Amino acid sequence: MIHRPHLLPAAHTHASPWWTNAVLYQIYPRSFQDTNGDGFGDLEGIRQRLDYLADLGIDIVWICPIYRSPQADNGYDIADYRDIDPLFGDLDAFDRLIARAHELGMRVVMDLVVNHTSIEHPWFVESASSVHSARRDWYYWRDARPGMQPGAAGAEPNNWESFFGGSAWQYDPNSGQYYLHLFAREQPDLNWENPQVRDAVYDMMNWWLDRGVDGFRVDAIDVISKAPGLPDGGPARPPFGVGHECYADGPRLHEFLQEMNSRTFAHHPGSFTVGEASNASAESALLFCAPDRGEFNMLIQFEHVNLGLENGKFTPRPMSDGELADVFTRWQNALGERGWNALYLENHDQPRSVSRFGDPTAYWRESATALATAYFLQRGTPFIYQGQEIGMLGGALSTRADFRDVESLNYLDGREGNEVPTGLAAMSRDNGRTPMQWDDSPTAGFTSAHPWIGLPPSSSSINVATQIQDPGSILSYYKALIDARHRIPALTQGTFERIDVGEPALFVYRRHAPDSEVLVMVNLSGAVLTPHFPGPDEAWVPTRWALYLGNTDVPHSSDSVRMGSDEVHDVSPHDAMGPWEARVYLVAN
Repeated sequence: MIHRPHLLPAAHTHASPWWTNAVLYQIYPRSFQDTNGDGFGDLEGIRQRLDYLADLGIDIVWICPIYRSPQADNGYDIADYRDIDPLFGDLDAFDRLIARAHELGMRVVMDLVVNHTSIEHPWFVESASSVHSARRDWYYWRDARPGMQPGAAGAEPNNWESFFGGSAWQYDPNSGQYYLHLFAREQPDLNWENPQVRDAVYDMMNWWLDRGVDGFRVDAIDVISKAPGLPDGGPARPPFGVGHECYADGPRLHEFLQEMNSRTFAHHPGSFTVGEASNASAESALLFCAPDRGEFNMLIQFEHVNLGLENGKFTPRPMSDGELADVFTRWQNALGERGWNALYLENHDQPRSVSRFGDPTAYWRESATALATAYFLQRGTPFIYQGQEIGMLGGALSTRADFRDVESLNYLDGREGNEVPTGLAAMSRDNGRTPMQWDDSPTAGFTSAHPWIGLPPSSSSINVATQIQDPGSILSYYKALIDARHRIPALTQGTFERIDVGEPALFVYRRHAPDSEVLVMVNLSGAVLTPHFPGPDEAWVPTRWALYLGNTDVPHSSDSVRMGSDEVHDVSPHDAMGPWEARVYLVAN
């Protein structure tokens, strides 16, 4: 690795708003660090590892749901919004975590699920108790189709499909009606048309913000508004099921989001807000995150992680050269200087990025660092998912017993035989949920017990302990990227310009701000490729650029001999790029 930190400005860049110069780290708490020996991660484990995150350079810690929950969907089915599930600890442990994070200069963002609750939430328990319950219309209850016997096949109120497979309706024999669940049957949808529901949600959000939480990542927020009358949907549009157009980006969605902002975030200046919007397009993105709209700071979109899934999530196709870079570019151009991107490659719902987009076999380290460079230095706030910074790979999901995720198990329940489809093994959410790999011990330093989900075979070689002192490791490379984000003005508010160098697999872009300029070059393929820059030639002369960071030390053209990190660079932007090679240039002084 080539790394020349002396080329960076000495001081951190001043940023306004503050999150434009921040780096976020996402934690899946049940898989991060176990301290009580039950095989599940906990809040004390997160607190103990905060120094690791501070050393990495993290500014924001996003914690996936830790509320009281029966864990039907690993905490995304909330039974009590104002309590911590005993699996993770209690409110005192959470307060200690918040206090320590703030001591270290980091902010804590909670994951919030308000499209639905758990069937065990008191709101739903009361709602289900009687058709005359005062909270009956806090959820969506409907009769069977006219002329159909309630509970019979095909009698569901409409043809909507759940994200997790099967009908989005569950029959309740006690009342003779169905309730709506866009996700698992244990996750009934809240009726956002009811102002009492919205009041209760906003009151709860303010309770956490007043307690010291610095903001929220709001789950599945673009499905809270349903089409009036809940009509039948048209044909499925993979990876989404039937009915998706009837509840995604519903008619009152942005009215609700603006009301949420005015009732919560607006009263807590400086809070951090990001919405997850699976249906958002580059054309609709500014509706969610333009500052004058009063909704979110940024949104998590799905276009790049849905690439190649036209035939369904578990039937992925190989991607062609340039597909990923083209989606990145489209979103950069669409949000421009008015909106703001949430930059990410993986999270708790996605397979590991090296396995999905890179080459984990022949070019594991190179593709992990190349992908990191490609997304991390664009305009937006970069998100790192736990273990991504060490190049973690997915699990070894070869039998039914290896799976834990409700979506994957539902998919397997609908199939005969014991064979696990290749697409499911590759795309299951369980790939991103295996324990954090801290060391090469049998349980990877995650727990002293049997972990709740199996460890990948690669954990003995891919872990923090083997990388933390290695200047050429993936972990060290991420530290260099984070340092650049904090110090280079062009990477905070600079413009984004994609440069066509004649090869679709070469993702080359320039970030520019007054007195600050960065050139990013990434080969997103396993081939040796030579860039051909457009004119004018003087913009690309080698003396203009100084190489700050590179992920390989192997020359790929006869006139390029790479030097050590303390030598004057002699690697020109015109030089051929090796498989999965990445370079970050700064304007030479």
